[in-house]
Amino acid sequence: MPEPIRVRGSVVVPDAELVWRFSRSSGPGGQHVNTSDTQVELRYDLAASAALPEVWKERALERLAGRLVDGRVLVVRASEHRSQWRNREVAAARLASLLGEATAPPPKARRATRPSRGMVERRLTNKRHRSELKQGRRSPRGGE
Repeated sequence: MPEPIRVRGSVVVPDAELVWRFSRSSGPGGQHVNTSDTQVELRYDLAASAALPEVWKERALERLAGRLVDGRVLVVRASEHRSQWRNREVAAARLASLLGEATAPPPKARRATRPSRGMVERRLTNKRHRSELKQGRRSPRGGE
């Protein structure tokens, strides 16, 4: 890929830290299917990367722990397209998306709030009204 992979903001992963592997892809492909290596495997050693800030790296290692090979290498595969170039683009986009989500800051903690007195009264009044409405639909013999 000519351009480096952008994670978030101005942080990019340089090509030197990426390892590309190509192999034969399964599925349709025409006459050249048995001779072309269209499946793409992109490997990124997250633990050894110098491109990410330390805080982001720790956050990503923690969040992507289930996806990492040997606890340090992130592997992305793409084989949807017939062309190797398109599969390279898909793999790079997937890696950028994964890293972007994994390095995002945690969401703000929710502050506990109480419903206002007026809101509680409206809810209870509505419940009473519903109950009376449904009782009015019952037959006078006890609901037979």
